[in-house]
Amino acid sequence: MLRTNPQDALSEREAQMRALLLRGMQGDAPAYREFLAALAIHLRGFLRRRLAQRPEEAEDLLQEVLLAVHNARHTYHAEQPLTAWVQAIARYKLADHFRGHARRDALHDPLDDDAELFGEGDEESASASRDLGKLLQQLPDKQRLPIVHVKVEGLSVEETAQLTGLSSSAVKVGIHRGLKALAGLIRGKGNDEDR
Repeated sequence: MLRTNPQDALSEREAQMRALLLRGMQGDAPAYREFLAALAIHLRGFLRRRLAQRPEEAEDLLQEVLLAVHNARHTYHAEQPLTAWVQAIARYKLADHFRGHARRDALHDPLDDDAELFGEGDEESASASRDLGKLLQQLPDKQRLPIVHVKVEGLSVEETAQLTGLSSSAVKVGIHRGLKALAGLIRGKGNDEDR
């Protein structure tokens, strides 16, 4: 019986997900939804292992990481390993989560074991990531980008202004209106404000 090398399986899984992301970035919405759904499965397992003492926090953090991946997708370069790119976003959000909750045990949590992300996934429903993708697609860049850079990635308003070409005040307004629009979308009211 031939056994598949675990490293080959990880490489194949990454190649499949990378292909879905690249197709999604070229406008293939079903491929992008499939990418987010598959990524959610892997991220859920990745985060649950790190939040074993607080499993109730994993799903909220998963949504934050998916939002960050979605909003930073324009920074992904085809020649870049997908694992490293996603891992950096997930590690940052996890570290930010621990900082935000002032968890002392964050110092003992392994945040840098890169190979695990595309290992065994948690096979729970990926419908939450599909919903997230639909909501995010409805926000204009001038709202979505300030939210992801400041609220998700932790950049300053000034850094975000330099990165996006917006003024600092436009970044602040974009965050305020974007969060309000996102809340309205979640409640089912749509995004009418300043598209």
